[in-house]
Amino acid sequence: MTAKPESLANLFDRTFAGMGEAREAFTPQLTPREVGTITSIATGIAKVSGLPGVGFEELVQFPGGLLGVAFNVDEAEIGVVLLGDYWHLQTGDQVTRTGRVMDVIVGDALLGRVIDPLGRPLDGQGPVPASEHRPIERTAPPIMDRAPVTVPLQTGLKVIDALIPVGRGQRELILGDRQTGKTSIAIDTILNQRDKNVVCIYCAIGQRTSAVAKAVATLREKGAMDYTVLVVTEGNDPPGLTYIAPYAATSIAEYFMEHGRDVLIVYDDLTHHARAYRELSLLLRRPPGREAFPGDIFYIHARLLERATHLREELGGGSLTALPIIETEAQNMSAYIPTNLISITDGQIYLSPSLFELGVLPAVDVGKSVSRVGGKAQRAAYRAVAGDLKLAYAQFEELETFARFGARLDEDTRKIIDHGRRIRACLKQAEGAPVSVPAQIAVLLALTADLFAPVALERMAEAEQAVKTAAAMIPADVRARFESADKLSDADRAAILEIARQALVSFQAKPEPEARP
Repeated sequence: MTAKPESLANLFDRTFAGMGEAREAFTPQLTPREVGTITSIATGIAKVSGLPGVGFEELVQFPGGLLGVAFNVDEAEIGVVLLGDYWHLQTGDQVTRTGRVMDVIVGDALLGRVIDPLGRPLDGQGPVPASEHRPIERTAPPIMDRAPVTVPLQTGLKVIDALIPVGRGQRELILGDRQTGKTSIAIDTILNQRDKNVVCIYCAIGQRTSAVAKAVATLREKGAMDYTVLVVTEGNDPPGLTYIAPYAATSIAEYFMEHGRDVLIVYDDLTHHARAYRELSLLLRRPPGREAFPGDIFYIHARLLERATHLREELGGGSLTALPIIETEAQNMSAYIPTNLISITDGQIYLSPSLFELGVLPAVDVGKSVSRVGGKAQRAAYRAVAGDLKLAYAQFEELETFARFGARLDEDTRKIIDHGRRIRACLKQAEGAPVSVPAQIAVLLALTADLFAPVALERMAEAEQAVKTAAAMIPADVRARFESADKLSDADRAAILEIARQALVSFQAKPEPEARP
């Protein structure tokens, strides 16, 4: 028998009965959401009321997807630092909490990219794949997680590698007046890390667009973008973006460090960072102190630079080397921000405008520069050839001052001055031309052995180039010892000196013919 089809009326009754049961069993899930209101807007900041549960440094969202960071958390209202274009905001607009702090994209996908502190691409190559996010503010590694700084970070600059060595995990400040070559030293150091398994992060803080474009073009031309990430804020960006830039760049660097990589980060420069923070603090009505900076200006840089370290082997053995840049005014190293950073870092490289005007490039003032890690982060081969160089150079600079008065000099003083002039000539170096370790050691060893003494000063550049070219003939086993902790033996020194001596044969100054009676 065939079953009779169910009547349409019965079908409707059964369907509606089931819907009624489901409706009665449904329990709505209500999610409370705090919504505030903008009470006032100023340059780069906004005052917001109606968010009683907001936390310090929590992200809040404005209309149009604009983000801000809660900086002042008062009982009646909060002061928010805006992280983008805020011209469309108006008093009365709604503000919502996000429940999270500011974070940034990290990962290998960032290598070769130019981004802003929010992770947005600036190089026209499309969005960056977001594999992982990390908060920009992180606690520095505790003291028991750190290892001593013992491995050098070669900058490729003879004057720094020989006299002011920088180690992996060190914080070395670069300071000097404007237009003295601070950025050039940092860029040259990045260029020298090619094929050395070092990841580089270049953080441009409030820089001119032309300066950023020049740095990107140089890195691309020299093939350095393969291992470099650029985090950029420009001069016309809101001060909030400028303020968070170095923290975001450091979180990106820490990702690589915690995966066992050696990382170099350049902050160019922290003068703009301090001024952006001062601007925000004054707009938020925080009490000003010396030079109108807020009372915690030291702390914002200390908590940033303390994140640079060398981790123990149990934690991967990675390192984060920081090269913060600061600009002085009228050679005043004792100003507020420079003295703060000098006290935080492990040494400083001071660039002198006087040397720059004389054409001594890089214009490093060896007397005012220091590395507090020193020879501990220098290879034994370097210590052997550069040990007496700094003292000889310091003696020369002091005696050169007296020689300008036209005083009669004895033979020993004349020799010291003559040797010092050759040291200065050898320490000169063109921009964008890093020197390899074997070439540096060959030149420095020839210098300490007085092989350049017969060479005329005007031919020093040619003579030095000849020695650097001849350094390729140094035996492979000797070159291997340059990169190890082994000291140079007497046989090694003799072999290098013989190669340098042969290279300098054609540069011997010819004796002048005796005058006829």
